[in-house]
Amino acid sequence: VARNLAEGISTVNLMSAGEHVTVIPVDMGMKEEVFHEKIHNKCVRRGTHNIARGPAMAREECIEALLHGIDMVRDVKEQGFDVIASGEMGIGNTTTTSALASVLLGMPAAAVTGTGAGLSQEGLKHKIEVVERAVRVNAPDRTSPVDMLSKLGGFDIAGMTGLFLGGAYYRIPVIVDGVISLVAANLAKMMCKDAADYMICSHGSREPACAGLFEMLGKEPVIQAG
Repeated sequence: VARNLAEGISTVNLMSAGEHVTVIPVDMGMKEEVFHEKIHNKCVRRGTHNIARGPAMAREECIEALLHGIDMVRDVKEQGFDVIASGEMGIGNTTTTSALASVLLGMPAAAVTGTGAGLSQEGLKHKIEVVERAVRVNAPDRTSPVDMLSKLGGFDIAGMTGLFLGGAYYRIPVIVDGVISLVAANLAKMMCKDAADYMICSHGSREPACAGLFEMLGKEPVIQAG
């Protein structure tokens, strides 16, 4: 999928081309490197650790990923872009998102964990158990966004959190799109409350964590399409 993004043949590329939107693929830490001139290599490490067994990343790695996200805003603004839409292509990253949402909202895993890309009920039950275990094993500090991110997040979520911080710093609006970037947006607001002034929420997702995360962010999505 990463290669397809770089070559301009994935679904998001085709949709974006119709609206004159440029897709910029960024490798924040895929497990295997994909070599392509259009992929921006911001890799912190080749894959995060298993959150059900311990922290996803070191605190220093988390900060590095945040800074990469901020720097990407600087780079695209220098290229003349005037609005950014956040997005990610990840594997298993609604699980890391649910773990973060559980801590952010102070809610049980079952209340914030959805089927993601289409899990069966059995798969959903296992996913909830993994989220519960991850939160229990890591005991993240709910008052520290960096602690939460480094223990339960992924490089993708950390990079997007930086993207929202960069939006405020470089004064360029960033669109929040979906539950994964919604978690990142809330973490960015915790780090800098003014960052929310540069966020535009695109749509309300059916993922169960979304309602609480919109409320926490203090924003309403532009589209509710069911």
